[in-house]
Amino acid sequence: MVKIKIDGIEYQAEEGANLLETCLNLGLDLPYFCWHPALGSVGACRQCALVQYQREEDAHGRVVMGCMTPVSNGAVFSLDGDQASSFRRAIVESLMLNHPHDCPVCAEGGECHLQDMTVMAGHRDRHYRGRKNTHRNQYLGPLIHHEMNRCITCYRCTRYYRDYAGGTDLAELAARDHIYFGRHQEGLLQSEFAGNLVEVCPTGVFTDKALVHEYTRKWDLQSAPSVCAGCALGCNTLPGERYGKLKRIHNRFNQEVNGYFLCDRGRFGGAFVNRETRLDYAARRQPDSSFRAVDTAAALAEAGSRLGAGKLAGIGSPRASIESNFLLRELVGPDHFCTGMADPEQAKAQRILAHLGSSPAHNPSLAEVESADAILVLGEDITHIAPRMALALRQSVRNLAYRMAAETGLKPWQDAAIRNLAQEQRSPLHIVAGFDTGLADIAASNSNLAPAQQVQLAEACIAALSEPGKAEPRAAQIAADLCSAERPLVICGVSGGEALIDAAAAIAQALCQQGKAAMLSYCLPECNSLGAAMLAGPGALSLAELGERALEGEINTLLILENDLFRRAPAGQVRELLQNVDCCIGIDCLENQTLELCDWVLPAAAFTEAEGTLVSSEGRAQRYFPVHAPAAQRRPGWQWLAELSGAVASFDEICLRCAAAHPLLAGITACAPDHDWRNSGLKVPRQPHRYSGRTAMLANVSVHEPKQLEDSESALAYTMEGSSGQQPGALLPFVWSPGWNSNQSIHKFQSEVGGPLRGGGGGVRLLDNWRSEAPRAAAAIAGGIPAGHHLLIPRHQTFGSDELSMQVDSIREVAGPARIYLNAEQAALVGTEEGDGVSVAGINLELVLDQSLPAGCAAFTVGHPDSTALNGCSTALLSRDSHWRRRQPRLIGTDSGG
Repeated sequence: MVKIKIDGIEYQAEEGANLLETCLNLGLDLPYFCWHPALGSVGACRQCALVQYQREEDAHGRVVMGCMTPVSNGAVFSLDGDQASSFRRAIVESLMLNHPHDCPVCAEGGECHLQDMTVMAGHRDRHYRGRKNTHRNQYLGPLIHHEMNRCITCYRCTRYYRDYAGGTDLAELAARDHIYFGRHQEGLLQSEFAGNLVEVCPTGVFTDKALVHEYTRKWDLQSAPSVCAGCALGCNTLPGERYGKLKRIHNRFNQEVNGYFLCDRGRFGGAFVNRETRLDYAARRQPDSSFRAVDTAAALAEAGSRLGAGKLAGIGSPRASIESNFLLRELVGPDHFCTGMADPEQAKAQRILAHLGSSPAHNPSLAEVESADAILVLGEDITHIAPRMALALRQSVRNLAYRMAAETGLKPWQDAAIRNLAQEQRSPLHIVAGFDTGLADIAASNSNLAPAQQVQLAEACIAALSEPGKAEPRAAQIAADLCSAERPLVICGVSGGEALIDAAAAIAQALCQQGKAAMLSYCLPECNSLGAAMLAGPGALSLAELGERALEGEINTLLILENDLFRRAPAGQVRELLQNVDCCIGIDCLENQTLELCDWVLPAAAFTEAEGTLVSSEGRAQRYFPVHAPAAQRRPGWQWLAELSGAVASFDEICLRCAAAHPLLAGITACAPDHDWRNSGLKVPRQPHRYSGRTAMLANVSVHEPKQLEDSESALAYTMEGSSGQQPGALLPFVWSPGWNSNQSIHKFQSEVGGPLRGGGGGVRLLDNWRSEAPRAAAAIAGGIPAGHHLLIPRHQTFGSDELSMQVDSIREVAGPARIYLNAEQAALVGTEEGDGVSVAGINLELVLDQSLPAGCAAFTVGHPDSTALNGCSTALLSRDSHWRRRQPRLIGTDSGG
């Protein structure tokens, strides 16, 4: 630490840190635009100006940019002096010359970083009276709205999109005062992380299109801390609601998990809660197969009476909370509980859990993934099954650049200089998969192999780690890169077979035996896949075994919790199971095929209306809270199950019971404060202090002020009155600080810029002190493919592979139809061309050519509603669909408003 002076006051600061970050850490408000804590410094906007003096007696000094100036011992600066203040006012006035000043109709109004910084810089009166430059806006797809006229040329968008996220279709075009940030041709932004432009942009150039169409100010949004249900990574989110409708989802900072960014599935996919197909009322199936709504009491009495007849079984869900799955397991008994995962997926999840408990390698957080300096990915397209991890891997390959920078004296925040120094040099990333993945552009090697050959290469890598001189060249290079690294990382998932999962663990163990601080990470498909596996334990009942019991008459009543079984097993198997039980009770939030065959349907609350705990693929238990009260008869799944069992309990009681019954889940009680937490006797308000007011918000219903809802299950309140002091990070419902209305105010809640939240990040790692026995080695997938057949390889998509986000109209538009992929030679053998229809296993899919696929393999869009009948790692006969009609090219939209 060194001593510096700012406006005559002495402070301690970290030597070498940039001055802007130092000022923010010290609580000093220094305006800025181009700098971002995750993007580093380039000095593009000139807004963070200060005056630096050679010595205290210096009366003149010189203007320096805070983001580009390193702190040194004895340095003297002025932030509030006339010279610095007038310079910043002139800069912001020049940046505002062409701005339309359309704050009243801008979706960023009230939480705009430009507004904050303009006020902070002291700019009030405009002197320029000439014509403004104007631009035509672009259509950038159904998710993001473009309003180029608001741009202040800070370059944040392209620095994030191109340099940080690896996108290629957004750039700065033209020159001088005509710079245009957009695509060469309007159309859908191709990056899976484009939605972060909404928060990265300091003004309203890039905004959430759904929020633009249903306009709501930030201060009218009711929010609560939540966890993304889009995949298994457990990214932290802040959903915002008004009038019972989800308006948007913003990133919730968690230093150890998602940091400052989300993927687009997590940002936009939660809008399924607004679907018209949401279930509002309990219903009973009639003899004509229609459903008749019944009141809650009747539903509980009649459906509950079925539970007393015995022979119960329950099917849980990897997208339901730990508490809901626990109550279902308690209700039906451990021997009659199924996790609800597809049978192969359940077996792989249990295998992954066993390896995480037995491997000496560390299971990293996403922040730790970014620290890896050599990575091996086995059998998985990380970009599409775990998108936010792919963004972390794009940062990890820069660790070589940071090492080179340290050797030359450059600081990590000097972004442009480090990129110029490293050029295209990266830390090694080796990918072994069935096709080119979303990270192929930054990989040191891409090995596209059939599943059996992937296992063979992995085994060759294991051999190369013990006997380097005898391995084949490709395996030898991978092993050498992993051995030369300080923090090697091995990643695998569920797209391959169990043998590949075992091979990943074996490689990580071999690295640990050589004294390396190796890391081992597994990707799972759903938000609570690992939690369901932990709850069920080894040898859990499978769907196939459940079907056999039903056929033998051992089950007469079946409870299905938040699960569409037609996505988990062949349709014939599901129908047979449901027909072989006397009564089927389904609890879910959306209509689906399974509920259509149930005898009783109970409406479940979605993640925005319920409290629950999810366990991420890292083994981190995190709590999500209701943003608003559930409508009509909707209730959280755990509440329906508690009342059906006749043992009504509070959420905290259920959580305590679960922790006591399952030692592996004991930590879930500490992942967030319970409902008794108070700060000076007050709860945490879900509504910001500028909320429009209870009467005004409901004036369209009644001018009388209604009593506010009470939340007895959590430490959050449905009001704007409450604790204004420091809150635990797990309870932080929004970020807002005096003078900092935008999401950039997050630094006011951090221990330091980019550091952890002062109240803690929330969540508990459950696996850190747990050990288990390693599973027996699994048999590799057979390599032979019958003549004329193709081996089907699952291909995940950011949009189109998960169940819930596909309920959103804009997501379905981006996802498009289910597809099958072949290389040109294999397509010619089938007699097809790109765009043709291909028949496989009784369904017809559109053909897309992909030359990275190995011979004999066909990839298909996994999880899409039109391809759920297909199973990965199985073989199928492909043929041309002679009745297929090619899709017409979609016309580019013109709804950008410019």
